[in-house]
Amino acid sequence: MLLDRCSSPLFLLQIWIEAMLDRPAAIVHKPWLGADAPQDFISLADVVSFARQYLFSILAFVVAGIVCATFYFATSDPIYSARTQILIEPKIPRNLQQQPAEVNLSLDTAQVESQLAVLRSQKIAMMVIDDLGLMDNPTFGDLDGPTIGERFRRAWMGIVDAGGFHAGNAALTDFFHRVLPWPDRMEANSPQLESERRRHAVEMFSDGLDVQRVGVSYAMDITFQSQDPALAARIANATAEAFVREQVQTTTATASEGIAWLERRMREVGDQMNRATRVAQEFRAKHDYSIGQDETSVAGQDLAHSEGKPTHQITLEQLEVTADTYRKMYESLLAAYTNSVDQQPYLIADARVITSATSPKKASRPRKTLILAFGALAGMVAGIGFAVARRGLDRNVRTPRQIRRELGLACIGELPPVSFRRGGFGRLDEVLRNPDSSFSGSLRSVKAIMGLAGANSSRRRIGITSVSPGDGKSTIVSNLAALCGGAGTATLVIDADDKSALANERLFSSDFNVIDRDSGSPKDIGKQIRFIEKTSFYYLKNDSSSSANLLVPDNMEKLLGEVGSYSIVIVELPPFSSGAEGLALCPLLDGVIVVAQWGVTSLDQLEDLTQTLKNTNSSVLGVLMTRVRTVSARRYRKRAGQAPR
Repeated sequence: MLLDRCSSPLFLLQIWIEAMLDRPAAIVHKPWLGADAPQDFISLADVVSFARQYLFSILAFVVAGIVCATFYFATSDPIYSARTQILIEPKIPRNLQQQPAEVNLSLDTAQVESQLAVLRSQKIAMMVIDDLGLMDNPTFGDLDGPTIGERFRRAWMGIVDAGGFHAGNAALTDFFHRVLPWPDRMEANSPQLESERRRHAVEMFSDGLDVQRVGVSYAMDITFQSQDPALAARIANATAEAFVREQVQTTTATASEGIAWLERRMREVGDQMNRATRVAQEFRAKHDYSIGQDETSVAGQDLAHSEGKPTHQITLEQLEVTADTYRKMYESLLAAYTNSVDQQPYLIADARVITSATSPKKASRPRKTLILAFGALAGMVAGIGFAVARRGLDRNVRTPRQIRRELGLACIGELPPVSFRRGGFGRLDEVLRNPDSSFSGSLRSVKAIMGLAGANSSRRRIGITSVSPGDGKSTIVSNLAALCGGAGTATLVIDADDKSALANERLFSSDFNVIDRDSGSPKDIGKQIRFIEKTSFYYLKNDSSSSANLLVPDNMEKLLGEVGSYSIVIVELPPFSSGAEGLALCPLLDGVIVVAQWGVTSLDQLEDLTQTLKNTNSSVLGVLMTRVRTVSARRYRKRAGQAPR
């Protein structure tokens, strides 16, 4: 029975837990700060927080990109594209007709690429320019677009025309005309030579011409772009016609050269044939089987060997064979000549037009939708880059993670801004006016944390300070005291900051009912406590001009001993920027809350403040952020407010 019990898993687990509890406290636990060590991983929450923080900056860059894109296509000239299509007739040698397909494909590719090179050549360009007279056509111009000065001039003229401000803006319009460079005026001031004009015309023609093969077929698209749609169609058709005409001219010139060569060769072979025939006839007429050496030369060729060597006898058969050979050569050349002359009138080009260009109705450039999309995308990228750079250079408090990582302190609360309330911090009695708001919920969490300070005592003495004025320190003091006083806890607020909102009589406006409890000498500061009826807490203002200045540690220690009847004492300390003398009171308190404004308070200054508090052996409860635009704990409070299921 005992053995079964010892072998059970629950019994073994119980023994292991008891052994761990009985171990000596020599185990060093990792501090909580290390749990939030910097990590390279960027979570989705970080991305969302970054987007919310810099949303307006990114949107501003997007709008700027859209404005620039609109300015670009509004000041650009419309470009029209006309397209014609031609078909190349393949030329494959007969001996390659039965070859594998890959051989034919390579030959076809080379042939089509050669035709593409011909279409892009300067010869075709000059033929089209001369046929259409493009050098004298004012609509035939560059496609580079207007200069930046011309764009601003067009934008200004568009504004003037749209608003009808011709009379009132004549001087500024004349200024644009005089200062900005006009391309027409620059060309008029610098005349060009004829050769330069032709070269410039060829360059403009090449810029507007685009020749592409249609897939793997023998068809080719000829596209020309121009500011005039009719001119674009004319140039595209003229380019196709010039290419076909160039093919015919090349073929005709090649055939003419072949015929001329055949004629020359026929005359030479005919002379040789006549001479060989004459020699054979003379030999036959003599009835002699030997002829002299001087009669054996036919067409400059010696039939006998050189001197000093035996001479062979020339027979009639040899002479007849020679004459017959020249006759056959002459007949072959004559047949080729006849065939060439017969086929010359029927020479056709290797290409034909299968689609003629027509005048386009819609401009191909600029593409407004694409340019707007690109402008918005470029603006977004620039905005994100600017936000990333700004975030990298930003050393202000923005997230609780920064506070934990940089300072080693906890962020005990994030107070969201309250719209239209004293710059967004909320009113001095905001928790009473809106008890269910996020502002009030965050302060209730801070109130619960305040209860942890001085756990061994029934009284709590809490100090609240900040880095600089305007961080919302007075608003937090007033609302925390109102929360505690409203819960029935005797709460005293000691205002040790002469420049706070409470010291500037804001608390003593007509909205609050202040009950004066002054029953002693003015020198007795403890008897100057007043009761704020609306917020249900007691208030004591420091008098720095009297001898009982509460910024003196001895006076504050004496006062804290006299106000033992109050369960919670909240001391509003001067900000750190006004001097460090106010921090001398912090060791007398159970805890100190540091107030930091989101996106304004510098991490370096906050680190100096917290380090100073640690050097004075003060207990820092944590950092409370105010005016937080993106509250990281909002989703947790939302979950907590949901009803259980």
